[in-house]
Amino acid sequence: MIKSPYKNQKNPISNIYKNSMTKGVFLLPNLLTSLSLFSGFYSIINSLNGRFYIAGWLIILSIVLDGVDGKVARLTNSSSRFGIEYDSLSDLIAFGVAPSILLFEWFLLPYGKIGWASVFVYLFGAALRLARFNVQVNSVEYKKFSGLPSPAAAGMAVSSVFFMKSLSMGNSTVSVIMIILMILTGLLMISNIGYFAMKDLSVFKRRPFEILALLSLSLIVIIAKPDISIFVVFFIYTFISPVLYFYRDNVKIRLGAKNE
Repeated sequence: MIKSPYKNQKNPISNIYKNSMTKGVFLLPNLLTSLSLFSGFYSIINSLNGRFYIAGWLIILSIVLDGVDGKVARLTNSSSRFGIEYDSLSDLIAFGVAPSILLFEWFLLPYGKIGWASVFVYLFGAALRLARFNVQVNSVEYKKFSGLPSPAAAGMAVSSVFFMKSLSMGNSTVSVIMIILMILTGLLMISNIGYFAMKDLSVFKRRPFEILALLSLSLIVIIAKPDISIFVVFFIYTFISPVLYFYRDNVKIRLGAKNE
């Protein structure tokens, strides 16, 4: 009988997870992650039952909860490897699967293969994006994100539908736009374009008075016109970084040509 060379060797990776789990888990941030996961799951249930607007707002709620749980973990110094992995699994459901089912059931089902293929590009991008985040979380992913974050991609998809429906656009027009948008956001998630991480923003630090006035005005606008204002926020965040990225590349190319 051939003896395994690994029989008497300890697995350092399993020991790390074992030690982490024996010490327990932080309740508050992981409870918020559970609520985000439930919101994404309940969005799927509503999409399958044809309650599309409810499903969309549940995804928006998941985005809020996802931002809060990360902030709470950093403020209370309760970040953990378990929390990071659990958060990514929750994000895949809430920001990958839930938007995909919502958009497919609401608009893309009549388009057959083109419809589900565009949705899969989005879901595939979200899965790869979250896997890359877990690998790079302690390095390049802190100050800025590499690729469009999955919550922002989900927000862009859902808010775009709400915005277009508020303009009374026809379902056929919305469907074509969403096919393009799902593919585009899927590709942006796996791109190397840098996005502002906003992890260092804190509401507990002193800020200029103008910041308070601007945030207060923004909240009023969001409450008054949520369909439009939320779309504007996600649209700017989604596309400002690619515009700056390609603009800088063009400037470098022109400068290089002049130097030659």
